[in-house]
Amino acid sequence: MSATIFSEILTGLYENNIVPYLGPGVLYDAKNKLTGQAMPADSNSLILAMNNGNPMAPKLMYEFPRAAMNMELKKGRNFLGQFLTKLYGETEWTRAALHDWLAEWKPAYVIDINRDTQLLDSYADEEHTLIIGLARITASHFRYKLYHFDGSEYFEITSEQVDPRLPVLFKPMGAPKPEANYVASDADYVDYITELMGGFAIPDFLKAYRKGKQYLFIGMPLNRDSERMVMSDITYDAAETRGWVLNKQPTDKEIRFCKKMGLVILDAGVEDLLGAAGFVDAYRESA
Repeated sequence: MSATIFSEILTGLYENNIVPYLGPGVLYDAKNKLTGQAMPADSNSLILAMNNGNPMAPKLMYEFPRAAMNMELKKGRNFLGQFLTKLYGETEWTRAALHDWLAEWKPAYVIDINRDTQLLDSYADEEHTLIIGLARITASHFRYKLYHFDGSEYFEITSEQVDPRLPVLFKPMGAPKPEANYVASDADYVDYITELMGGFAIPDFLKAYRKGKQYLFIGMPLNRDSERMVMSDITYDAAETRGWVLNKQPTDKEIRFCKKMGLVILDAGVEDLLGAAGFVDAYRESA
C-alpha cells in the first residue's frame, strides 16, 4: 500500500479531520497480566469466554449478540453485565500498543465499540467528555449517559453542560466504568439501534460536530449486521468519502458494503498503521 495514503490519513487524524473508530482488532496485543492469555474482544473469543471456554451451537457462534441473548434467556440479563464487568473491569490487562499511541496525541473525538477501559485509561490525566451507550431503559428515550472527567473523577452531566473544548470519547457498547452499562444481547442491539436511528442515542452537540467528518476504521470487521448498523448511524452526515477501513482480507460481503457506504478498504492492519505512525512500543522492551 502507498506510504502516501498513510501519510495523508495520519495528517487527517492529527488535525482531527479524520476520526478513529476502534474495533476489537485494536486489542490484539492486550493480554491477561496473570495468565498471558489474549483479551477476549472479538465475537468468537467473547462467546468462548462467556461460556467457560466452550463453544456454543453453530447458530449461536455466528456473533456475540446472538449468543449473549441465549445466555440472557437462560441466566438473566444481570449475568451478562456481571460477566462483562468481571472481564473488563476486574481483570488486569496489559496495554494495547494502539491505545498507547492514542494516549500520546489524544484525538479530539474517538469512537470505540469495545467494552474495555483502555481508551478511558489513555485519557486518565486529561479532562474529557465520555458518552456511554445504554439499552432497554424505561425512564427516557435517550440511550446514552454523559460524563465529565475533571482529572480525577467522573460526574454525570447534561448536554448543556458539555465543554466543547474537551476531547469526546464515545463508547456506544458500554463499559464497566464510571457505571457498568452495556449493549450486548440481540435485544439490547435492537433497542439501541432503533433509538440510534431515531436520533436518541447521540447527543445533539455530537450530531453537529460530526458533519462532514471522515473515519478510519481500525481493527473493525464489517461482516456482521449489528456492527454495520451501529456504524452507519454513528457516522451519519459524514463526508462523501466516508473514510478508510484497515482490512487485509475483506470478504465479498465487506467489499460490497464498503463500496455502498463510500469506504475505501486498505490492504493494511493495526500494526501497519502503528509502523507508519513511527510509534515505538517501548513498554514491551522493558517488560
